[in-house]
Amino acid sequence: MFTGLIAGVGSVQELGRSAEGVRLVIAWRGARELGEGDSIAVNGVCLTAVQVDETSFAAEVMNQTLQNSSLGELGSGDLVNLELPLRAADRLGGHVVQGHVDGIGQVVSAQEDGFARRLRIEAPQEVLRYVVQKGSIAVDGVSLTVAGVEDRSFTVSLIPETLQRTNLGDAAPGRRVNLEVDVLAKYVEKAVSS
Repeated sequence: MFTGLIAGVGSVQELGRSAEGVRLVIAWRGARELGEGDSIAVNGVCLTAVQVDETSFAAEVMNQTLQNSSLGELGSGDLVNLELPLRAADRLGGHVVQGHVDGIGQVVSAQEDGFARRLRIEAPQEVLRYVVQKGSIAVDGVSLTVAGVEDRSFTVSLIPETLQRTNLGDAAPGRRVNLEVDVLAKYVEKAVSS
């Protein structure tokens, strides 16, 4: 389980593609906090570290994950948001995030708004049905508050801290992003429909 509060930004060092999937090697100064077999969220996707050293870690991404997330579009040198899993004693500063992508969205506009930056993201209907104004959503693993919802998109506003500490600071129109809705909304829907 994660909170959507990014621990750092890493850089894709190596991509080993095969018919079985992709082996990602990510350079990150926080890699020393990982052990082999530990979970780590990469752009909001829960992966397992299979090899770790002081400055990088490797994870294997299976084909199903590649089809259901934007990780298959990564290239060497791309920046990725990284988050270590929540510890029982940690504060829950963001919202409950599982690292299970619900859909892929696309940035359709990015506008400066004072010291903030507003992103409008087009999303599939199966994601939008759970998105509510002032609710939570994870975009590439970043816990954000929804500023507005339209028929085919939603808007989030990024504060300077988010712009500096995540890869969303350079998000431009056309970029595809991983989306995870608030899991509590899914549980409520299931309870109400039963």
